Amino acid sequence: MNAQVLTAQRALAVIGRGLLGLYFIVPGISKVTGFAATTQYMEAHGVPLIPLLLVITIVIQIGGGISLLVGYRTQLMAFVLAGLTLVISLFMHDFWSMAEGMERAHEMQNFVKNLAIMAGLLYLSGASILDKRE
Repeated sequence: MNAQVLTAQRALAVIGRGLLGLYFIVPGISKVTGFAATTQYMEAHGVPLIPLLLVITIVIQIGGGISLLVGYRTQLMAFVLAGLTLVISLFMHDFWSMAEGMERAHEMQNFVKNLAIMAGLLYLSGASILDKRE
């Protein structure tokens, strides 16, 4: 493969991995600074064990995001973050339980967006395996 193409591919992979990392770091920090508000939001969605699950979510988002950003244990962290994204989507973006309207449309959009993020994370997890074989 052309060296320039390979360099460009690596650069794009690093940028993409970094952006995915930031996608989790920023909300993780906002959950720390807005802990009470996030707790209320989770209560409104019927999430159980909120203090424990919120702390776990913060640790995974910030720790996993940093891990992706710096390229440490990328395969594992991408997989863990994909799982977290699935759980958050099922609890927090439950559009199927809402009446027709703007709120339902907004939650459906967030749910589908999270599916796309999960797809990117799963691809990153699988691509990391492929990179190790080459």
